[in-house]
Amino acid sequence: MMMRFSSASKMLAFAARRPVVSTRVVKASLLTRMMSTAAPGVKPTNPEFSSGPCKKRPGYDVSKLDRRTAGRSHRSKIGKERLQLAISETKRILGVPEDYHVGIVPASDTGAYEMAMWNMLGERNIDICHWESFGKGWFADAVSHLKLRDIVEVKEITADYGSIPDLSQTNPDHDICFTFNGTTSGARVPDGCGFISDSRTGLTLCDATSACFAMDMPWEKLDVTTYSWQKVLGGEGGHGVLILSPRAVERLESYTPENRPLPKIFRLTKKGKFEASIFKGATINTPSMLAVEDYIDALQWADSVGGLPALIQMSLDNLGVIEDFVDANDWIDFLAKDPAIRSSTSVCLTLDLTADQIKKFVKLLEEEGVALDIGGYRDAPPSIRIWCGSTIEKPDLEALMPWLTWAYEQAKE
Repeated sequence: MMMRFSSASKMLAFAARRPVVSTRVVKASLLTRMMSTAAPGVKPTNPEFSSGPCKKRPGYDVSKLDRRTAGRSHRSKIGKERLQLAISETKRILGVPEDYHVGIVPASDTGAYEMAMWNMLGERNIDICHWESFGKGWFADAVSHLKLRDIVEVKEITADYGSIPDLSQTNPDHDICFTFNGTTSGARVPDGCGFISDSRTGLTLCDATSACFAMDMPWEKLDVTTYSWQKVLGGEGGHGVLILSPRAVERLESYTPENRPLPKIFRLTKKGKFEASIFKGATINTPSMLAVEDYIDALQWADSVGGLPALIQMSLDNLGVIEDFVDANDWIDFLAKDPAIRSSTSVCLTLDLTADQIKKFVKLLEEEGVALDIGGYRDAPPSIRIWCGSTIEKPDLEALMPWLTWAYEQAKE
């Protein structure tokens, strides 16, 4: 019995020496755990953050589009008037110089850029700058399909996702092909395009599909500029815009590529002369007049909110929301780390998660109806991509940020 009492006494003495965890501490620990995994209460009013096609403008209502062209020919008086309005308003709002030409062409930005490449390249050596998938595609087409290295020198100037190459390597006597804003990498050229010489003899061909209406375009540096309606203004897909400087028109009339058949939808000249009617509303093929009216609606909205300066500021304000969030959280970062080349539209972000965890992260937000279509581009490093163009409303981005933290905590488990 003595031994039993002795053992019991030792046990009681040991228990007395153990630190006592208070109920308050336990509850606080559980509360912290619950708060880290609890879903935020407020959701974005609109969860559409796709980088293309992009969100419609605030207050958009398809039933309010002008329907006078419904069922009418694009060659009718009203059809031509509306196409010409789309062109003239584009020039006015973007501040395109009067002697530049703006045309509506088939096949979105891709069609517009390919049209320029097939008509103009091959007259002289070419520098092709790329740092993301679409620019890389232009290089591949130039070399593999146009086979330009058979007739001229084609220099590839490239960088990894999130960076841009040393653009000073370009030669002002060469044609220069580049993307103004890398939609799939979140990296853009610096303001002003200072790498382009004002005394250049070559042409510049600029893919500006996710830059026009969101960034200042230095028109004096740009000879060929392309974009699509579906990006910054949230228009419909299928149509591209081709903007040509007088120097680009001169190239069209002075250079005809040998042994290069051009399909009808690519032809910009007729009997060796510039086909100016394309840039006055006489489209190459039949456009969707409903898509045209949708674009005009977007242009009218852009004008109503203050035009180009306001659109640019909206996009910068949206980027600012994400910059503040990234600064406060060490598990998320920009793919483009240098603010001078960071896109304000296609914002690409890396996470402290594996590729599979990022897929889970994206899926969780979609299932919650919080953020749709924000997975990184298939050729990009594992990442997410949040559109911050002017049709995105800042309060929606502010509401999204806590959900990113929630999804991160869920996905990393």
